[in-house]
Amino acid sequence: MTDNIKFLETVKSGYTFKGESFKLGCAVLDGNAISGADVLVPFKTMNRHGLIAGATGTGKTKTLQVLAEGLSDASVPVLLMDIKGDLSGIAAAGTVNDKIAERCQKLTIEYKPSAYPADLLTLSNQKGARLRATVSEFGPVLISKILGLNDTQGGFVAMIFKYCDDNKLPLLDLKDFIKVLQFVSDEGKAELEKAYGKISTTSTGTILRKVIELQQQGADVFFGEKSFEVNDLMRIADDGRGMISIVRVTDLQDRPKLFSTFMLQLLAELYATCPEEGDMDKPKLVMFIDEAHLIFQEASEALLQQIETIIKLIRSKGIGIYFCTQNPMDVPASVLAQLGLKVQHALRAFTAADRKVIRQTAENYPETEFYKTEDLITQLGIGEALVTILNEKGIPTPLVHCMIRPPQSRMDILTDTEIDGLITKSKIAAKYNQVIDSQSAYEMLTEKLKEASERQEKEAEEKQDKKTTTKKEKGFFDDPTVKSMTRTAGNSIVRTLLGVLGLGGRSRSRKSLF
Repeated sequence: MTDNIKFLETVKSGYTFKGESFKLGCAVLDGNAISGADVLVPFKTMNRHGLIAGATGTGKTKTLQVLAEGLSDASVPVLLMDIKGDLSGIAAAGTVNDKIAERCQKLTIEYKPSAYPADLLTLSNQKGARLRATVSEFGPVLISKILGLNDTQGGFVAMIFKYCDDNKLPLLDLKDFIKVLQFVSDEGKAELEKAYGKISTTSTGTILRKVIELQQQGADVFFGEKSFEVNDLMRIADDGRGMISIVRVTDLQDRPKLFSTFMLQLLAELYATCPEEGDMDKPKLVMFIDEAHLIFQEASEALLQQIETIIKLIRSKGIGIYFCTQNPMDVPASVLAQLGLKVQHALRAFTAADRKVIRQTAENYPETEFYKTEDLITQLGIGEALVTILNEKGIPTPLVHCMIRPPQSRMDILTDTEIDGLITKSKIAAKYNQVIDSQSAYEMLTEKLKEASERQEKEAEEKQDKKTTTKKEKGFFDDPTVKSMTRTAGNSIVRTLLGVLGLGGRSRSRKSLF
């Protein structure tokens, strides 16, 4: 009993905050939820990023759903990266059952089924508002990092962007970029070298191959118009709750490079667009990235550094990022060090490697006298997790075994009919789903090359016509045989005339003999 009282006091003192917060669940000791030991999450520190980790089937996605609901209720917009396709149900009200009723009784909360304001977004041809960005918006630095180019190749990409800017050639999609690469390595090489310096055909070939590799992962559907405006991710619904934007990326599991490209561009755009906010009472936007290992999988060292840098800096913009993954070691250590909220669901110890990961994971959490963390991680039930949060002073709260509240929205996906209805009511789907194909570098260079080809053909025709005309003007007497005959006839006529006049050479000789 003494331990329970001490534990209750520890939880209450550690999870009591001055600002606004919401209840994530209740602390558990020796398998029992302790009444009054509420685990609260302060909105003030939710821009400090976080991690939700655990093995398959332990309740990570439902924890993510609960956090998104709490933020939306507090008028904080939420962005969800739905890799598995099981988050759309947040737009529909949940239904109570015996398990939910029992858990709510243990947590001393009332279950209120609720549908949350949501928009469906997509990077591909799935249903939802299309997310796109132009090549120009990425800029030469990000494009070079995405393609994994060295410094020399990156400098060449910067030269291409400069050339396009100077010549008003918009780079909207990948076919524009490819066309410019082909142009500067062939017909436009002399023009570019004259203005910007020597060009290596080896570099252009390497860059072209890497762009084609990106295309093979479906990047063509992402690059283009109309560019998505990040302000549309920060909307408040008519009822005052934060809009929940669900990016459906279920078809990107086997295309990690495209997913990491999108994430990098989105983070960079958010960082560049949003002003510095400092410490806020609640964040401007919170992003949850399900199956977060896809961001870091197959990413180059330069790309990882860029992501890590933005994650470190974007907190000051009032934006929080939460990674949801099976193994906490999937997230680089430099990123883990930046995370304030940590929710660790159960891990499985089937192999020696698994046990090593569990030991490393346990060492990343605050020490506690109430639990043996390394053992507890393998014994957590579904919907239970080890939790620690940063308080308002930036100090980690005590580690607690938390029974997490159930989501109030549907814990299942929407039907096709419900998805169609949601998109029909969307205020942004019509804005971004119109097909736009503006005149850009591809069309302009194609027209330029066409004009050059037509001009060359015309000059060749004119040269041929001139040659034919000259031959006709010279006519019969220009023939060499005719010229020879004419000279012979002319000489005979001259000699005859001279003989008549007595001036011929042979006549004079004969006269002298007589």
